[in-house]
Amino acid sequence: MRLIARFAQELRNGIEIVDVYDKETQKSLLSFDNLKIETLTKKYPSAIWMERKISDEFGVEFTNSFDTRPLLKHEHFPSDIYPLRKDFNATDINFTEYKPYDYEAIGGDGVFQVAVGPIHAGIIEPGHFQFSQAGEEILHLEIRHFYKYRAIEKMCEGKEPMSIKKIVERISGNESVAYQVAFVNILAQASGIELPESLKQKYATLLEVERIIHHVTDIGFIANDVGFAPALALGSKLSEEARRVFVKLTGHRFGFGAIKEELTIDFASLIDFLNYLKKELEFFRDWIYDIPSVWDRFDTTGKLSIKKVKKYGVVGVGARASGVKVDARDNNFYKNFGYQMQLGKKGEVSDRFKLRFNEIFNSIEMIKNFETYDNDGFEFSEFKDGEYSAFSESSMGELFMYLKVKDGLVDRFFVRDPSFINWQAFHTTIYKDIIADFPLINKSFDLSYAGNDL
Repeated sequence: MRLIARFAQELRNGIEIVDVYDKETQKSLLSFDNLKIETLTKKYPSAIWMERKISDEFGVEFTNSFDTRPLLKHEHFPSDIYPLRKDFNATDINFTEYKPYDYEAIGGDGVFQVAVGPIHAGIIEPGHFQFSQAGEEILHLEIRHFYKYRAIEKMCEGKEPMSIKKIVERISGNESVAYQVAFVNILAQASGIELPESLKQKYATLLEVERIIHHVTDIGFIANDVGFAPALALGSKLSEEARRVFVKLTGHRFGFGAIKEELTIDFASLIDFLNYLKKELEFFRDWIYDIPSVWDRFDTTGKLSIKKVKKYGVVGVGARASGVKVDARDNNFYKNFGYQMQLGKKGEVSDRFKLRFNEIFNSIEMIKNFETYDNDGFEFSEFKDGEYSAFSESSMGELFMYLKVKDGLVDRFFVRDPSFINWQAFHTTIYKDIIADFPLINKSFDLSYAGNDL
């Protein structure tokens, strides 16, 4: 089975650990007197961040774990505060004495450490990268994020489900529609209603437009990271044009508020633009595919093997570029409108670059096949108490969302962003590559910082 998420929630008589797999969900109840459970990391290495997160938030101990360091609680954060416990309601905390973080490092003659971040010369969120180097070659990388603990999960508790929509759609700006699609599916389940077919197609349309925008942006930036600036200029021009179309479709550049109970899309204008975009991207593809110096840097760089994809449970472009079939759209609904899973072979930067072109062209064809008819929309009724979950496929990969409703209010909200999984496998792709290729490999995965930091 593939591990999708491991998270915790507080019940009246203990802490419940929820393990979500692709085929089933398992639960374990821990009494407050013995908050211990066996680690999953021996079989599922990607569980380590999940378990460290649970330890920081709930005080659970995972026995036989290979890493018990704090994940969310940085150097001054009190170790005896568990912010997702029900009894925690402080609006301020007293920071404690500085406790240095014990970074993983490789020793030896001629080996040295390079620290990058957490503050970067751009508009991305904080993230720290600790390299062990032998000359230009990377021997090891430890990734440390979670510098902005936004307390989103706690913020949602005790609120009416509809009232947290604006929070959910802003968790990760470059996946806003994907978050909204998962959330509206959860609300529909909680209301006991079936979403109209025409709305499903319109939601899928906006989700594919969001995917197109980010893939177009990425192909420009990936090429720029090997010094080919003309590709960045063209990619930025096309992505900006696409985002302006997105504003007309949704009212916002990032699609905030896009997924509604009633939705009208001007398909004729959208398809006119997509026809133009396809023609421009076909030129872009033919142009850049014929530049040997670009592919000299793309090929053999940042390789993610099939073995590592399966070991870490990698999702999204990162998995598919290595030839592994993982996509939340791999179902009859999407296949009826022309969805075809795009796969690479070697899992290198070159595969991830080409895959984005192929997925853009497939997204354009799907949008052309979606129906253009309107509907009368729907209204959510009373949200029934229970546990609900949903998936969507963002431009970065499979997004999992969970909501527990109790007494009509949100009792637990949890989301596992695709980047939370993929960041953990990322360090395996850079061994023996030169440090100058780190930005290139990083951008070829295009992982989110904000999606991690709930």
